[in-house]
Amino acid sequence: MGHAKAMNFLREIETLHGHDARLHIFPRREFLKILGTGTSTIAALGGWIVTNADAQDEPVYSMVVVDFNKCTGCRTCEAVCSQVHDKVIVDGEKIDGLGNPRYSKIRVSYFNPPVDIPVHCMLCKDTPCIESCPVAPDSKTGRRALYRDEKTLAVKCDIERCTSCGSCARICTVQRAGAILLNDDTGKPEGICDLCDGDPACVKKCPFGALTHIKDSLDGEQYARPPEKVAEELMTLWYYHQE
Repeated sequence: MGHAKAMNFLREIETLHGHDARLHIFPRREFLKILGTGTSTIAALGGWIVTNADAQDEPVYSMVVVDFNKCTGCRTCEAVCSQVHDKVIVDGEKIDGLGNPRYSKIRVSYFNPPVDIPVHCMLCKDTPCIESCPVAPDSKTGRRALYRDEKTLAVKCDIERCTSCGSCARICTVQRAGAILLNDDTGKPEGICDLCDGDPACVKKCPFGALTHIKDSLDGEQYARPPEKVAEELMTLWYYHQE
């Protein structure tokens, strides 16, 4: 399915049903039937994610998305993320860490009936976390304590300028998925996906291909939703849905 066709479809759905239509999860069979496409289209985090290898548009930002039809809750993503971000030094050489989920930037939430929801920063286009940061923009860079990386457009934190106020975590919890956590000792934000400098390790190591790194012009707000809400909709779809 071409990028233009996918975007036109989303605009038509929005026109017919309003903005909330993007938050609705269609049964997978119906979704694929409507779009007349195959595996290049994926539904993620309760919204629409449409990606195609032939898309030519320059990316506005990128993010890692989840195909819940493939995710098994194995937590490989947690282990891999932790290994990459919590390295250890052995014989003077820095190597991947042990994979303690405590240090992972992606966390898998479990629900009953069985639904597994990986929660991670979706790098929202409108970045409410950055907007809520009370630190004044730097006179030279224009950055607050939270800012977008110029190379990857990932959200990063300048630890030296961060005041540990917790505003970013609070607004993420209220408005989005609650992906930002505060360090127990310092009060500074953790859990913000840095995209591994553009090559996410969790995507490469997912044994079931449930994670995808996309670069597109879609607005990420509709994907960054509380895991409880996403789980509720998936339970209805998978366990209680009547065709």
